[in-house]
Amino acid sequence: MDTIVVAGATGYLGRHVVVELARQGYAVRAVVRSRERAEQPGPFGAPSLRGVVADWAVGPVTDPAFVAGVCAGADRVISALGVTRQKASPWDVDFLANLHLLEDAEREGLRSFLYVNVLHAESGRSLILRAKAAFAAVLERSSLAHQVVNPSGYFSDLSDFASLARAGVMVLPPGDVRVSPIHGADLARFCVDHLGDVSGSWDVGGPDVFTYPEIGRLALAAAGRPERMVTVPKGVLAAAVWVASRLGERPGDLARFFAEGLTQDAVGEPFGEHHLADHFAELAGRTAR
Repeated sequence: MDTIVVAGATGYLGRHVVVELARQGYAVRAVVRSRERAEQPGPFGAPSLRGVVADWAVGPVTDPAFVAGVCAGADRVISALGVTRQKASPWDVDFLANLHLLEDAEREGLRSFLYVNVLHAESGRSLILRAKAAFAAVLERSSLAHQVVNPSGYFSDLSDFASLARAGVMVLPPGDVRVSPIHGADLARFCVDHLGDVSGSWDVGGPDVFTYPEIGRLALAAAGRPERMVTVPKGVLAAAVWVASRLGERPGDLARFFAEGLTQDAVGEPFGEHHLADHFAELAGRTAR
C-alpha cells in the first residue's frame, strides 16, 4: 500500500482527493494546519476527513522547517495547494510552499509528484496564475516522475452564481466565453487515476460545456427565480479591477485573477459524472434548509 502525501488537504479539491485515495486503498498523510478543521465538513459539500487519514502532518505549510521531512517514508505526493480568496500571498503558497514540498520529496526519494494547476495558467497576468505557472515549470524539470493536472475550473468556483440567483438578478461577464467546470469528486478521481511513474500533463474539465448565460439560467432555475440577467461591459470589468488594485495588492490581484478566468475559454477534456445543474440544486436545497 503506497503512502500518499496530500498537501492542501482541507481545500475543496484536497478533501475529495483524500477520500478518493482512501477509497482506492492508499494510505494518506494529510498536510493540514488544523486537524480539527479537517475533520469538519468542508465548503460547498466537500467531505470531512474524519476516519480516512492514516497519518496527520499538522503545521504551517509556508514554514520550510515544518515541510522538511514531511515526505519521509511516503511514496508519492499530490499537491492541491494554492490560494484564491485567502489572505496569504500566492507566491508564498502556490510557488514557495510547493517548491519546498517538492525539494523534500526529492530528498526523501519519493516516486512521483502530482500537482493540480489551472488551465491556461502560463498565460495569466495575476500573481496567482504566475505563481502556479512558475511552480509547474520547476516541477517539469524535476528528477521525480511528475504529473500536472490543469482543470478548467471547479463547481465551487461557480457557487457565487447560486448566491446571485437567490438575490434574483444574475450578473454575467462579457463575451461568449465557454467553460467546462468539474466537480471536486470527479477531478479527485482523475488525479488518483493518473498517479504513477510516467510524467505528463493533462487539461481536464467536466462532462458539460457552458457559456456564462447558460450557467446563469441553470442557477436561476435551481433557485426558482425568473430569468433576469445583466451582462457587465468589458470596460466596467476593467474598471472594477482598477478600483480593486487601488485598495491594495491582494484585492487587485484577486480581482485580476477572477477577471482573467471570466473572460477566457477554459474547456478541458471531458471527464466525470457530476453535472452543474445538480450542484446548483444541492446548493439551493442546503440554503432552503
